[in-house]
Amino acid sequence: MKLTAKQRKFCDEYIKSGNATEAYFKAGYQIKSNEAARANASRMLTKANIKEYIETRLKQLESKKLAGAREVLEYLTSVMRGEQTESVATAKGIYDNVPVSAKDRISAAKELLKRYPTDPLTKAQLRKANADARISEARANVAERLGSEGDDKLDELMDKLIKESDKKS
Repeated sequence: MKLTAKQRKFCDEYIKSGNATEAYFKAGYQIKSNEAARANASRMLTKANIKEYIETRLKQLESKKLAGAREVLEYLTSVMRGEQTESVATAKGIYDNVPVSAKDRISAAKELLKRYPTDPLTKAQLRKANADARISEARANVAERLGSEGDDKLDELMDKLIKESDKKS
């Protein structure tokens, strides 16, 4: 992915603004008219090495800005363990480095347990939520295929399924 300094500057400016013509000028290319700059900038965006550089940089920026699942789990764990602090404002002033409250620690523990259910009740709730989601997706798919006339038929079918399910449990 060999780029000249101007091409790299063009790409970086394009990522910042999303405007290829503006990026072309900021990169230092000397063009007499906006039309020529627009055409040249548009042509540059079709080059494989330019597209590859822009895609790579966007992925790098995205990964730096977004927390991954592991990072979130590590943070929730550190909150639950009381390793995090916060600033607290009271009538007497602002206090820094105050350990997180028991309420916040409990909340973090609950969030962690949602991801790792161990008790039978939580597992059952998770299975029910997944089943409800599957039913909703199926319902949407059928409604999409049948259109508005199928809504009544779909309601009848869903009622029968729910009644059968209630009889079994």
